Amino acid sequence: MKTIFITGISTEVGKTIASAIVTESLKADYFKPIQAGDLEYSDTHKVEKLLSNRETNFFPNAYALNTPMSPHAAAEIDGVEIKAKNLKRPSSKNDYLVIEGAGGLLVPINKKETIADLISSEDKIIVVSRHYLGSINHTLLTIESLKNRGLSCAGIIFSGKENPSTESIIKQITQVPIIGRIDEEPYFDENVVKEYADKFRENLKKL
Repeated sequence: MKTIFITGISTEVGKTIASAIVTESLKADYFKPIQAGDLEYSDTHKVEKLLSNRETNFFPNAYALNTPMSPHAAAEIDGVEIKAKNLKRPSSKNDYLVIEGAGGLLVPINKKETIADLISSEDKIIVVSRHYLGSINHTLLTIESLKNRGLSCAGIIFSGKENPSTESIIKQITQVPIIGRIDEEPYFDENVVKEYADKFRENLKKL
């Protein structure tokens, strides 16, 4: 089984939509280890609603926290302690498992560990980047941080309005393959996600 870990350069960059597209494209299983807040309509619920294939299995969160804030703080409110070593990945018989992180790479899960500590060296890591003032720096820092941990970014997905200058310099400096770009769509439903899934499949298969 090949595991794809999806992280973002910040919050609200389109990570869940990207996760839905990758999951649909590969008919992968999906796992969101830590959900903080929005438990009634979590990211797992959102991804499930956006998929049209019936082969994907959705695994429950390892930690379902009530407050929409950084996992370390939300866990403290709930009286829960998150430890990377205690977070067991689900057993999947699928060829692919998509794991969606929470926020960015260095979002803390406790007083010492971050989301990065949930990533295995064998994972294929996709970074979701969205253009805003400072996004080049955030993208390069995310990829540099992965390198410093002995991890490598397998691909970048750009999300939102196209910015050729930004996308070009990120590609040039990082030398990381670009999987594709998700446009600023008026809405996302099963059909839109499937269109992107078909478009991204060839590049995703190369990971």
